[in-house]
Amino acid sequence: MAIARSFKMYLTIFIATTCFYMVLYQYHISKGNSVLPAEEIKPPLYIITPTYRRPEQLAELTRLGYTLKHVANLLWLVIEDANKTSDLVSKTLNRIGIPYEYLIAPMPEEYKKKNKAKPRGVSNRNRGLDWLRENATEGVFYFADDDNTYDISIFEQMRYTKKVSMWPVGLVTKLGISSPIIRNGKIDGFYDGWIGGRKYPVDMAGFAVNVKFLLERPKAKMPFKPGYEEDGFLKSLAPFNNTDIELLASECTEILTWHTQTKKNPPAQILNMTKFHHTNLVKLDVSLIRT
Repeated sequence: MAIARSFKMYLTIFIATTCFYMVLYQYHISKGNSVLPAEEIKPPLYIITPTYRRPEQLAELTRLGYTLKHVANLLWLVIEDANKTSDLVSKTLNRIGIPYEYLIAPMPEEYKKKNKAKPRGVSNRNRGLDWLRENATEGVFYFADDDNTYDISIFEQMRYTKKVSMWPVGLVTKLGISSPIIRNGKIDGFYDGWIGGRKYPVDMAGFAVNVKFLLERPKAKMPFKPGYEEDGFLKSLAPFNNTDIELLASECTEILTWHTQTKKNPPAQILNMTKFHHTNLVKLDVSLIRT
């Protein structure tokens, strides 16, 4: 009898508790609230990656793509210096499986013909800026080269940039690092292996910009001037002061991006089809990029 009474008591408590939470749930629904807090909707990130055809291209896009796959609410703008898109690049982007736009932006012929250093990646990045002006209204954008290495925490930090944010980049020039110099919590110059008279001697991987801030500056773009691309672009975002720059990576005391650069590889030799035409090498050969 004691067991029966205990069972009835626990059953009564269970039913009463269930009814209480059902009433509470209905109350929240009637007030337009949810019992559980809604998941935070993070500001969008637009990652602009210039690329060009070379033996390492697919490998580097794959490495960067699977890094970006860990970042929420992101659109990857992959922009190739070419006259037409590549099926190999499209296949790679589809396999990675993150939201992307694949565009082309060939370097203007006048710069291709020069024997001096060429402004690589400028037409790509400016095409990305044009896309943002046509399609985006909020969020933050970042120029992420496909041959760099990134700690994913930097993407979450840059996501809340109000105007322009900056942080250090490792493996740059003979100094091994490019960074704003911070003294008493404020920017007091820049540390870089090549200053070159630049107002902003920073690496391309070391800053992000708010989309609305860009849209308010319709003439902002990157110049076709080798060595001065970052400086020219940041100056085109004027007016803004050093005090407007947000310092990320623990106030520029951590390295979360690296200018690694992949070793250059020669184009693969042409496959001997007479010898290997009935083997798997035929399909593998299709996946090789030869320039």
